[in-house]
Amino acid sequence: MAAGDIHAESGIRLQAGGQVLAGSATAGGANPTPATASTAARAIRIAASYWRTIVVMELTHFGHSCLLADFGVARLLFDPGTFSHGFEGITGLTAILITHQHPDHADPQRLPALVEANPQAALYADPQTAAALGGDRQAVHAGDRIALGELTIRGVGGRHAVIHPEIPVIDNTSYLIGDDEHPARLMHPGDALFIPDEEVDVLATPAAAPWMKIAEAVDYLRAVAPRHAVPIHQGIIAPEARGIFYGRLDEMTDTDFRVLNEESAFRF
Repeated sequence: MAAGDIHAESGIRLQAGGQVLAGSATAGGANPTPATASTAARAIRIAASYWRTIVVMELTHFGHSCLLADFGVARLLFDPGTFSHGFEGITGLTAILITHQHPDHADPQRLPALVEANPQAALYADPQTAAALGGDRQAVHAGDRIALGELTIRGVGGRHAVIHPEIPVIDNTSYLIGDDEHPARLMHPGDALFIPDEEVDVLATPAAAPWMKIAEAVDYLRAVAPRHAVPIHQGIIAPEARGIFYGRLDEMTDTDFRVLNEESAFRF
């Protein structure tokens, strides 16, 4: 894609229900913004709904943004990229989902072997990545719905977070996974701060990125206000430093924040 095809926007951006909220919470006792008021209302609605039984899901983290979500009826692998490990031998997948084209989310060297080892698995990706991969790869646009048996995959968002105003913004499809009763059982945003206008049970929340300050990471987790959150996208920082980021996300939000042991399944 040529520079200038898509123009980047500068500043802090949180996308809420397809709209952009500019700025974050201010310090010094300033009046709450509409975004913070909306977050409080969302938290109340979510708290009132948690008595419901949630379909069982096991998550396995393979480093950085690579997650395996096993719902029993389907096994979905997200973003097998260069900073991830241990996904090479996975078989029995129902689908492979890629949020965007950056190699830390789609490893060009290891992805072909993963696809070959899972001939029954569909490969879904953002439009630009699907076009680049060719073949029968299915592009997922914002607003698309894909039925996988009892589960539904929904594409939302559509744009990567701004890295720098001079760098063109690429496609990024965030994914919501669930069933009829729990349509947002899991959300994987990829490299975006998209806020869905609905309750999310488990959010794979970006912990660190070259396109995000830690204040934005906290504000995003507060805005989505999921029941549970697991950090992703931490492969860009040294393991010794990750506790700094995890601590802020845990201490400054009301979400049940859980760091998953890598390559070990955890049931939600």
